[in-house]
Amino acid sequence: MTSRTQRRLILIVGSIGVFALLLLTWQAIIHFGKVPPYMLPAPLQVAKTIVARFPDLWGSTLITLQEAAAGLALSIVAGILIALIFASATPIRQLFFPYTILLQTVPIMGVTPIIIMWIGAGLPAVILVVFIFCLPSIIANTTQGLISVDENFMHLFQMHNASRLQILRTLRFPNALPYMFVGIRISSGLAVIGAITGELFAGSTQVGIGGLGYSIIYAMAQLQTDYLFALVIASIVLGFSFFFLVMFFEWLALHKWHESAAASRTDA
Repeated sequence: MTSRTQRRLILIVGSIGVFALLLLTWQAIIHFGKVPPYMLPAPLQVAKTIVARFPDLWGSTLITLQEAAAGLALSIVAGILIALIFASATPIRQLFFPYTILLQTVPIMGVTPIIIMWIGAGLPAVILVVFIFCLPSIIANTTQGLISVDENFMHLFQMHNASRLQILRTLRFPNALPYMFVGIRISSGLAVIGAITGELFAGSTQVGIGGLGYSIIYAMAQLQTDYLFALVIASIVLGFSFFFLVMFFEWLALHKWHESAAASRTDA
C-alpha cells in the first residue's frame, strides 16, 4: 500500500513538473524571442483572459458540449445496433462492413459544407457531423468483439441448446464490451473535434454567440489571440473530460471481471 501511494505521488509530482516546465518554456520563448502578444500571448495573460471572459467561454463550451454529446450518443446507439446486425448475419457483414472503413476515409472538411447545404446551418448539422466522425470506430470495434468469441465457449453453449439470443446476450455481448469501449474512447475525442469542425462551417444564428468552433473564428477575426488560446484550452479540457468519463464507465462495466481491469490494478 505504501509503495502504491509512493508511485502515485511520484506520478502526480512528475505531471505537475512537466506542466510547469511547459509553461516556463512558453514564457521563455516570448521573453527571449521578443514575440509580440498578438502572435503568442504570455501564459499569465491567457489565464487572466480565462477569468475575465469566463461567462463567454463557459457558454461556448456548453454549446459544443451539447453538440458533441448528442452526436456521440447517437453514434453509440447506431454503432452498436449495426454491429449486432453485422455479427448476426455474415453475408450482410461481408457486403456492408467495407463501407464502414470507407466512411473513415471521408474528408469531413469537404463533406461538412454539403451537410450544411442539405439541412441548413445550426445544431442538427453539427450533430450530424459529429455522428459521422464517431460512427466508424464504434461499428468496427464492436463488430470485432462480437465475432471474436472463443469457439470452445460457442460449442459449450450449443451443447446446452442455447438460443442465438441467449448466446448474444450472455456470451457475445459481454465479450464485445472491452472492444466497444475502445471504440467509444476513440470516438469521445473525435466528438469534440467533429463538433468544432461543424461549427467552423455552420457558424451561428446569432452574431458573437456560438460554440467553441465559431468563437475561435470570431476571436481570430478580431485578433484576440489571448482569447483564442483560452478557447483552445477549453477545447482540450472538454476532450479530456469526454475521454475520462468514458474511461470511468468502462471501469464500472469491466473492473469486477475483465482481465484488463485486473492488470491495471496490479500495475497500480
